[in-house]
Amino acid sequence: MNLNPEQITDYANTFIKVLIDYSPKLISAFIILFAGLYIIRLINRFIRRIMVKRNLDPTLTRFLADILLWVLRIILFVSFISKLGIETSSFVAILGAMGLAVGLSLQGSLSNFAGGMLIILFKPFRVSDTIEAQGVVGTVSEIQIFVTKLVTANNQTIFIPNGSLSNGNIINYSLEKIRRADLTIAISYDTNIKEAKDIITAVLKNNPKILETPAAEVSVKNLTDSAIQIAVRPWANNEDFWGVYADTLQNCKQAFDDAGIIIQPFFKESSKKNNPTEQLE
Repeated sequence: MNLNPEQITDYANTFIKVLIDYSPKLISAFIILFAGLYIIRLINRFIRRIMVKRNLDPTLTRFLADILLWVLRIILFVSFISKLGIETSSFVAILGAMGLAVGLSLQGSLSNFAGGMLIILFKPFRVSDTIEAQGVVGTVSEIQIFVTKLVTANNQTIFIPNGSLSNGNIINYSLEKIRRADLTIAISYDTNIKEAKDIITAVLKNNPKILETPAAEVSVKNLTDSAIQIAVRPWANNEDFWGVYADTLQNCKQAFDDAGIIIQPFFKESSKKNNPTEQLE
């Protein structure tokens, strides 16, 4: 197809005319876009400062600020294309269909997202708390939107999906200020029970980290086929718990050796059930 100079001139004139007629919309649309991005940035900073001053949880602050940021950006984008003269109703319908398709394909992720929101809002645990959940024990190092990161006692990092975490049982060992150690010491049937209990009681009283209130408990727990099991339950502050746990076992063993009392081994199955140290390792 050959174009003569007159046709080229007509096309150029038409293009220039359309550009001149459309330029006010184009210029105003881009002014709205750039001004809106700047204002959104200011609003986001302002909201973050307010939430920080109110001592909100850092994870909740970051999450709410990000949600607000993307909501404002979507509103700005719709305003931008509307100013350009593009019909927004069809765009919103397409956006809704895309959202439905993405939602159906990411059901698991949405479940984790909802679980993360529940954890952030209701706070069953916080960063630096020691918890037991989904069969693992660790210290919470980070609460993300989709997963929670734990660090175990042997420095392994575990990521737990928030969906299963929020729907399962959670034991928070850091929520209360004090904690009770549940120990079991087995002695033979030839041992005087009262003498053994007196020795254990003396060991507990000599440990300054063991709390006087609530009082420690020393009692017969069970009579097995091979041993008398004595329950030893001292209370300690959370930060002293594992030191009290280890010291009580060591000092009781030393005191029994000095008194000539032999600790009777009991079944391994019972040991695992009653020894939470193995569960933490």
